[in-house]
Order: sequence, then C-alpha cells, then structure tokens
Amino acid sequence: MTAIFERPADLIGKEGTRLGPTEWLAIEQDRVDGFAEVTGDHQWIHVDVERAKAGPFGGTIAHGYLTMSLVNYFLPQLIEVRGFAHAVNVGADRLRFLNPVKVGSRIRGTGEIVSVEEVKGAIQSVVRVTVEIEGQDKPACVLDTISRYFPE
Repeated sequence: MTAIFERPADLIGKEGTRLGPTEWLAIEQDRVDGFAEVTGDHQWIHVDVERAKAGPFGGTIAHGYLTMSLVNYFLPQLIEVRGFAHAVNVGADRLRFLNPVKVGSRIRGTGEIVSVEEVKGAIQSVVRVTVEIEGQDKPACVLDTISRYFPE
C-alpha cells in the first residue's frame, strides 16, 4: 500500500514511518540481458546461462546496479507526495549490496522515512529502500534515496 502525503510539508515529523511492501517483481534473464546491453556490462555471471550454472551461484544473477536501479521502480509504490511544483532526485547514500539476486527469483521493496528537513525552499526527504528477495532472510540491497520537493 502506497503512503500518500498531500503536500511535502506533511512529511515533516514522519521519520520512522514504515512503507510497503510493494508487489513482487520477477527477475528474468531478458531483464538482465537488457541491462547488460544498455550498460555494456556483459560479465558471464550475468549473461552466460550455461557457464553460470557451474559458477558460484548455480546460475546467472542480476547486476547489483540493476537491483539498485529498481529502487526507482519500487519507490513510487512505497510513497507518493502530492502538491508540489516540481521535485528532484538529489541522489543516494549508503548503498549496500548484501545478497545476489538469482535470475528467476522475485524481489520487492520496503521502505522507511529516515529524515525530513527544510532545505533551500524545499522539503527534502531521505527514504531507506530495502530490496528483499523472496524466501531469503538477507536483502539484496539497501539504499537511502534523497528527494527534494518544491512546494506549489
């Protein structure tokens, strides 16, 4: 279920608010191959299905940066902020890859509002997104996203 905030100022004081989880997303080989194509990262552990069967994970795995980029897929499912003139993605902090995502597995996002502050005429929030792997205790990655909302 998406947490909805009618205006950026409504985020103030919401630190510690848990978000999600999102729906599960299947990680298939075609997604991994497409990511390899656009990034130029064709390492065999990601794209060579036959060779990867004998590798350390028993099959291909998603690129860590593919998993990280899917945070942007999960974020709008976790939180929706309305009532702003424009918003910018300021960046990310504390990226950690904790567990490989095997092709054929499913992942989802959960979140937590870590901090909210007024910055240069805007409201800036840090949301920690954890990408979970179905059936695994350890998540795939954890990333703090930084967003800045400029009120109307």
